[in-house]
Amino acid sequence: MGRARIAIFFGLVVASALLLSACPKPNGYKATPVFPGIQTDQMTGMFPVPGDGNFALILSKSGVIYRANLDTPNAQPTTFMDVRDKLIQNPGEEEGLLGLAFAPDYASSGKFYIVYSAGNPRRDVLARFVASGDRADPGSERVLLEIGEPYSNHNGGNIVFGPDRYLYFGVGDGGGGGDTMGNGQNVNTLLGKILRIDVSGADYTIPPDNPFARGGGRPEIYAWGFRNPWRFSFDSRTGHLWVADVGQDLWEEVDHVERGQNYGWNIMEGAHCFNPSSGCNMSGLALPRAEYGHDVGCSITGGYVYRGKALPEMDGWFVYSDFCSGRVWAVNTTENASKPIQLMDSGQPVSSFMQGKDGELYLVTFANAIYKIERK
Repeated sequence: MGRARIAIFFGLVVASALLLSACPKPNGYKATPVFPGIQTDQMTGMFPVPGDGNFALILSKSGVIYRANLDTPNAQPTTFMDVRDKLIQNPGEEEGLLGLAFAPDYASSGKFYIVYSAGNPRRDVLARFVASGDRADPGSERVLLEIGEPYSNHNGGNIVFGPDRYLYFGVGDGGGGGDTMGNGQNVNTLLGKILRIDVSGADYTIPPDNPFARGGGRPEIYAWGFRNPWRFSFDSRTGHLWVADVGQDLWEEVDHVERGQNYGWNIMEGAHCFNPSSGCNMSGLALPRAEYGHDVGCSITGGYVYRGKALPEMDGWFVYSDFCSGRVWAVNTTENASKPIQLMDSGQPVSSFMQGKDGELYLVTFANAIYKIERK
């Protein structure tokens, strides 16, 4: 081997070692205000529109979906669809417009899905709509699934299409305190679950490899044992599913979710016994990848595995936040023994994240503002 090749070889080795050892700098990041024209109260999500330039849809808890041009950050968003007359929302409660997902073929079909809270009786509604241009008609609604909700909290409501083109739907345990109804561990109810359904037809069908597709539990179930999986996402590179599950009194958790696994609630809260408070049987339960206590927060908000280019040291790290404290952390998705790193204390009520088309991450807040995660 010539000297030039040896130099190149060792250069590649060193570069690879540096890449593998790279990690985010603790508290080395900031939340930079962006898109000042977007001043929507109680935002529950922000989603880049597929095949439509640099536009995004913004969800408000009140039931209005707005459309914003991200290339014109000072412009006021326009109304994309108003479904306020379809949902129930009481001040201080968790109900409202909760989730949105574009169909994989949205650019050609205009189909998208939302989850909202309805009343009389209280329930979560998964419905499909069709957009035409820069607006959608509420009258195009086709209700696909309704799930009864005994209480006004722990509604979940996140929906995401996976790499398999199936729709994943996060449903809370039904509310109340401590899951007194035992929904998290009951595979005969849809509450406290991540569901997985095929919505490619007129109505939904069951993927044949779902855990209970042939019986033994509700066939829609993909994984169970959740308290309130408020926000989750798929890693755009690996296809792995990462879920943030809101805790009860002491612990918030991040889970790497796989088909047919039980994530413990209400036997466990995080990696700790909940019912009973000690000596619980953890056999067969999947432990969280990360957790934090209520000394630093009280309600976890899931984000995304970072796959952008501006912050290469964060590549492969799942970024998440806390609604109460505004702290933002990241945990390595490839090294199970590594601990989470706090990226910043944003001081903002982070309700959701947006992953831009370039892979960069944004904080969506209840403070009428959007922030981009940048290095200090």
